[in-house]
Amino acid sequence: MLTFSLTSEHIIAFAASFVLALIAGPILIPFLRRLKFGQTVRDDGPQTHLKKMGTPTIGGLIFIIPLTLTSIYFYQSYPQIIPILMSTLGFAAVGFIDDFIKVVKKRKDGLFAGQKTFFQLIVCVSFAFYVMRYTEAGSSIVIPFTNIIIQPWIYFVFIILFMYFFSNAVNITDGLDGLCAGVTLVVAIFFTIVSLTNGEWGYIKVFSAAIAGGCLGFLAFNIHPAKVFMGDTGSLALGGALTSIAVMMRMPLIIFLVGGIYLIEALSVILQVASFKLTGKRIFKMAPIHHHFELKGWKETKVVAVFIIATVLLAIASLIVIGSDIF
Repeated sequence: MLTFSLTSEHIIAFAASFVLALIAGPILIPFLRRLKFGQTVRDDGPQTHLKKMGTPTIGGLIFIIPLTLTSIYFYQSYPQIIPILMSTLGFAAVGFIDDFIKVVKKRKDGLFAGQKTFFQLIVCVSFAFYVMRYTEAGSSIVIPFTNIIIQPWIYFVFIILFMYFFSNAVNITDGLDGLCAGVTLVVAIFFTIVSLTNGEWGYIKVFSAAIAGGCLGFLAFNIHPAKVFMGDTGSLALGGALTSIAVMMRMPLIIFLVGGIYLIEALSVILQVASFKLTGKRIFKMAPIHHHFELKGWKETKVVAVFIIATVLLAIASLIVIGSDIF
C-alpha cells in the first residue's frame, strides 16, 4: 500500500519553478527572436505546420533555468539533487549544441547522428558510473513479476541503454504544440506523488515537482498556437531528468508504463524505418505517430489532448502497479 509523507517542500519547488518560468518566458522569447533562433519545419509533414516556420526555439531554457535555480536553492537540504541536475544539464547541453547548429549554422539535421550519440553516451555513462559507485540504487534491481535480480554489471549497461533510449524517446515526442511539455507534466507529477511515499526520496520529490512546475509555466507559451518551442535543448533535458529520477528510485521499468506515450512515439519511428528498409512500404502515414494522426485528419489540439489524457490514465495505472508491491 502507498503511504504518504506530506511536507510543503514539493509545493514550494513546484510554485517557484512555475513562477520563474512565467517570468523567464517574456524575457527569453523576444531575445531568441532577436537572435533569429527560429524553428525549421519539415516540408514533407502536415501542411499546417509550415506556418510554424521561424517560431523561436531553444525555449527549453524557460524551464531549465527555473529547474536549476530551484535545485540549487534546495541543495543544502538535499545534496543528492545535484547529480540528477547535472545529468539533466548534460543532456540539455547536447540538445543546445544540436539546436545551435540547426538554427545558426543552418544545418538542417544539427549534429550528425554519430556525434549526438557519442555526447549522449558520455552523459549516460557518467551518470551510470555515479549510480553504481556512490549510491545504493546501483546495487541491484528486481525485475517485476519475477524473482530475478539483475546483477550490478548488467544493470550498469542497462542504465546506459535505458537513459539513451528514453531521452531520445522524449525528444521524438516533441513535435506538436504542448505535447511533450504536457505529457512530461503528468509524468513529473506521478514521480512527485510516488516520492512522497519514501522519506529518503525528498530530493526526488523536490526535483520532480520543480520539473512539473517548469513544464506548466512553459505551457503558457507553448500551447497551440505556440509562441516558442523547447527544441532539443528542452526535450533532451526532460528525458535526462525523468530517466535519472527513475534510476535513482530503483524503478526504471515503471517509465515504460507511465511514459507509454514516449515509448509508442519512439517505436513508431523504429517500425516505420524498419518497414521501409525491409519492404519499401510505410506502416504509418508519417512518423512519429502524432503526425500520423494529424494526416488522418485529427486536429493538432485533439492529438495533444488525447495523448495527455492517455498519460493521465497510464499514471493512474502505474500508481496501482506500485501500490500492489510489484516494484
